[in-house]
Amino acid sequence: MTGWQTLLYKEVLRFWKVSFQTVASPVLTAVLYMLIFGHVLQDRVTVYDKVSYTAFLVPGLVMMSVLQNAFANSSSSLIQSKITGNLVFVLLTPLSHWSWFLAYVGASVVRGLAVGLGVFAVTVWVGRPGFVAPLWILVFAVLGAGILGALGLIAGLWAEKFDQTAAFQNFIIMPMTFLSGVFYSIHSLPAFWQGVSHLNPFFYIIDGFRYGFFGVSDVSPWLSLGIVGAALLVVSAIAVNLLRIGYKIRG
Repeated sequence: MTGWQTLLYKEVLRFWKVSFQTVASPVLTAVLYMLIFGHVLQDRVTVYDKVSYTAFLVPGLVMMSVLQNAFANSSSSLIQSKITGNLVFVLLTPLSHWSWFLAYVGASVVRGLAVGLGVFAVTVWVGRPGFVAPLWILVFAVLGAGILGALGLIAGLWAEKFDQTAAFQNFIIMPMTFLSGVFYSIHSLPAFWQGVSHLNPFFYIIDGFRYGFFGVSDVSPWLSLGIVGAALLVVSAIAVNLLRIGYKIRG
């Protein structure tokens, strides 16, 4: 294997060795969300025509799990390596900043998709969505995981202790995820909050992903694709530049 492939393998192996915690636990959390929200709101919330609320909920929960776990993978890996001191062994290798980026973000995408598949496999029996446009599902899943993997890389480089990465996730990633239309259609919101939702890039990830299942969405999937693609380019450029200058990892 080449250098970046070896580092990618190491990062995938890192989370897979504790898959009960990194994969099974998020799947259980999503199932609990499905059982609680699906049971309570099934007959009280109307979203798209001929789409039950539980079926509407499945893609949202899948993508929420993908995003949160992609972020957690790269951010936790970097901060653990920095605190324990074993990051020095990676620094000693002749790997370029691009190799670091591909390995860490690639492993985040793998973990995010693994958790997403697990959530889908369990929740699909409760509410069955369709598969109107499978390619859109795959594209938004990979792009969304890539964005959060790059954001996790940025957070891991910036943070100097676990509290800081936890704060990044709890005060930025978590609110943006929950307020992106996972549990509701933004058309049910007042006009002001609809406008606020349109400023949240996570909304476009979930809305485009949901379009692949139902063929309907709150905004055009092409608009969502453009915004998500632009967001990926921006966060990737920031992450690559921080790696290039060795931000907080090189003396």
